[in-house]
Amino acid sequence: VPAWTSMMASRDPGELGFYGFRNRKDHSYDGYAFANSAQVKVPRLWDWLGKAGLQCVVLGVPQTYPPSPIHGEMVTCFLTPSTKSAYTHPPTLKAEVERVTGGYVLDVEDFRTPDKGSLLRRIYEKTDKHLGLAKHMLRTRSWDFFMLVEMGVDRIHHGFWSHMDPAHHKYEPGNPFESAILDYYRHVDRELGEMLTLCPPETLVLVISDHGAKKMDGGICFNEWLRSEGYLTLTTSPTKPTPISSVPIDWARTRAWGDGGYYGRLFMNVRGREPSGTVEPRDYERVRTDLIAGIEAITDPKGRVIGSKAYRPEDLFRAVNGVAPDLIVYFGDLDWRSVGAVGMGGIHTFENDTGPDEANHDWQGIFVLSTAGGEAPLRGLLPEVSIYDVTPTLLRLLGQPVPEGLAGRPLG
Repeated sequence: VPAWTSMMASRDPGELGFYGFRNRKDHSYDGYAFANSAQVKVPRLWDWLGKAGLQCVVLGVPQTYPPSPIHGEMVTCFLTPSTKSAYTHPPTLKAEVERVTGGYVLDVEDFRTPDKGSLLRRIYEKTDKHLGLAKHMLRTRSWDFFMLVEMGVDRIHHGFWSHMDPAHHKYEPGNPFESAILDYYRHVDRELGEMLTLCPPETLVLVISDHGAKKMDGGICFNEWLRSEGYLTLTTSPTKPTPISSVPIDWARTRAWGDGGYYGRLFMNVRGREPSGTVEPRDYERVRTDLIAGIEAITDPKGRVIGSKAYRPEDLFRAVNGVAPDLIVYFGDLDWRSVGAVGMGGIHTFENDTGPDEANHDWQGIFVLSTAGGEAPLRGLLPEVSIYDVTPTLLRLLGQPVPEGLAGRPLG
């Protein structure tokens, strides 16, 4: 989040008005809202297709919970609270899903765990139930558009990257999980092959991801850095790792604080905007510029600049809706994640504050398109494809008009 919605709506995060899983809903210090489907105010690909009368099946696409009516059927995503929730459209589909799968699994719970044997079993269990459901739907439904997102691919990266990659600082040659990721790729590839045999020969097929994956070198303790630079003041100093949301902050002496995640989000404490703001509006841009310079100068434990980038949202997005971060931060070109907890004992950490995590997201995902012998917009190795181009391209290939004002364009 928000990458899949940006892809399916061809709108950037600023236009959508959400910037991660949790977003500030107002300028208070505790007003956060979860980015579920209710936050999506624009049409997505299946909405346009359904309006044109095409029958759609949508399985596991992020930010589809709670389920919304579509022209077809939907099973919601890993952000669904539990299988006790209403997670299908129509609601009657839920009983069939539970029966076909023997108990549906929405996500790989606790994928940041040291128990790798159990984790690997649970990844396969989740994947097999989800892809088994997809094959059932392919066999039993009449459809024009069929989409599924399998989160097991993401979870196995986070759980097993160090076991595969000799460049990872935790890699041990000959470890028992050295082939876990590649074996899983082969398993998913075989399952995909089975699914394709259930599709008509003229089916257009797109295999795509919303991001890539890479080794994680460590974490930058964002709020510890802000404390060390005098931007963030706590009323007490925790002696063990503690989420920033659980620590008392002296807002009268604080100019900025940050959120953790695979990238960082920085918020400034602006007078007249936040309840106890300290940054004068006339100083806002100067302080923000100073923060950018400081963040981009952060080094690793050996004193080497890691190549971090901090961006103003208005420089990235066509619009800035909702309550946006004042800065969006990528530590070390995504080699390092943002750790929001305090009490970490320093600015650098090699242990994630939410459990073992060995991979970060990477800029480049995958885009593999087969038009089944039909006219293709491009052939061979593609130049760079924007995530925003996916939906306009599919609309055109499916013979539908491409709406004006989208962030992307049809390929070709």
